[in-house]
Amino acid sequence: MTHHISSQWLTIERVNEIINSDCQLALSEEAVERITRCREYLDKKMETATEPIYGITTGFGSLCNISIDREQLSTLQKNLVMSHACSVGERVPAVIVKLMLLLKIQSLSYGNSGVQLVTVQRLIDFYNNGILPKVCEQGSLGASGDLAPLANLSLPLLGLGEVEYKGQLRPSAEVLKEFGWEPIELQSKEGLALLNGTQFMSAHGTWAIIQAERLSKLADKIGALSLDAFDGRIEPFCAPVNEVRHHRGQIETAKAVTRWLEGSEIIKRPKQHVQDPYSFRCMPQVHGAAKDTLAYVKKVMEEEINAPTDNPTVFPELDMIVSAGNFHGEPIALPMDFLAVAVSELSNISERRVFRLISGARNLPSFLVAKPGLNSGFMIPQYAAASIVNQSKGYCWPNSCDSIPSSQGQEDHVSMGSNSATKLCRVVRNTERVLAIELFNAAQALEFRRPAKTSPVLEEWVKEYRKVVPFIENDQVMYPHIEASVEFIRNNP
Repeated sequence: MTHHISSQWLTIERVNEIINSDCQLALSEEAVERITRCREYLDKKMETATEPIYGITTGFGSLCNISIDREQLSTLQKNLVMSHACSVGERVPAVIVKLMLLLKIQSLSYGNSGVQLVTVQRLIDFYNNGILPKVCEQGSLGASGDLAPLANLSLPLLGLGEVEYKGQLRPSAEVLKEFGWEPIELQSKEGLALLNGTQFMSAHGTWAIIQAERLSKLADKIGALSLDAFDGRIEPFCAPVNEVRHHRGQIETAKAVTRWLEGSEIIKRPKQHVQDPYSFRCMPQVHGAAKDTLAYVKKVMEEEINAPTDNPTVFPELDMIVSAGNFHGEPIALPMDFLAVAVSELSNISERRVFRLISGARNLPSFLVAKPGLNSGFMIPQYAAASIVNQSKGYCWPNSCDSIPSSQGQEDHVSMGSNSATKLCRVVRNTERVLAIELFNAAQALEFRRPAKTSPVLEEWVKEYRKVVPFIENDQVMYPHIEASVEFIRNNP
């Protein structure tokens, strides 16, 4: 299957399909025409220009007033890539590097960046052949684009830096030689086109949105199982009480929980208690708020990945080259900080349900074992969940509210969106772990309601879960069961 890079709107769902398949990338005819037209325009403009053009005939950042001789313009662009390749820290996961390549190709395809066709094609070759540049997590301010990580992404085009190929990290020059590819000789503007842009931020954000949508649905499903195992009430999930408040996410959550519990014997039986704790009865309001936040952030991110975000922006049809600020990450930095809070809240309320399940309330044994005291049972999984939630709460401090000036003050306000992006991904992974711990507890609690059954669909889900995680009769080593629970919800949403 081939995905043709074009001006057609690229949805998050389509991105997910592309990166999780053997899909090959190719430029559409219109993309080839746009890229070629823009490059030809830029070459002609260079011959007739009498005024300096930022980053094309000048230095970069605060060096923008230094003009560069025509014969040194290629060296200028190569120097830019080499000197800016300063990403440090942990390596970016392979799936996100794939996303960076895809989104950079998409951004360059609009014909507003002035790159050579061969440069874009080489990025496509990297993607199609599983050649993933080594990129690290730290180093971007999220304002002049993701300069440092995108420089590391671009180094292998020049035969520099390292790439992962067939599971091995190797010098890019070796891999290029194996494919018979000559290093790209960058022309004017190309280094800027490659390094300016938000593809590091937006790749992380896109991955996080894909995972957060999955976790949002799982939170409803696992929460429904916990509600039944806790012998909770279904009335707070009825349509009238949720529709009267209007929030779409709240209404969707209430419907989802009700649907998961259709046919449950436990939910239908008379209840001794008048109401449930907030962590159960306020699932529509809390999970729903996370859904609404996710929908907003997804809309913003789709707008971002369907745009050229480098600088200067070239408009051949208008005879304009504009040095502006479309590389600034603020439009997605704020939403990513917002999404981190929302996803963290899914884990926050999940841990509270775990706390209730092990509390010895409603005829459930303390710590969910038949012989507490001799056995600690599920005491410490709740500790683990609480620790993870605490870490996520720390990550929820918004990086986007900080700015540290750079480039001798020329770049005097930055978004720090790259840090918003990487910490968002950490919150997503943390939330997955907490939800897995909740499932571990909820499935255990359900066994103490026997012979009564939950809904047929949840019974079948628990049956599949029991193939990898057993009922705990007496104390066991618990961490493998938690790891198996994470794997289970990843593969059985």
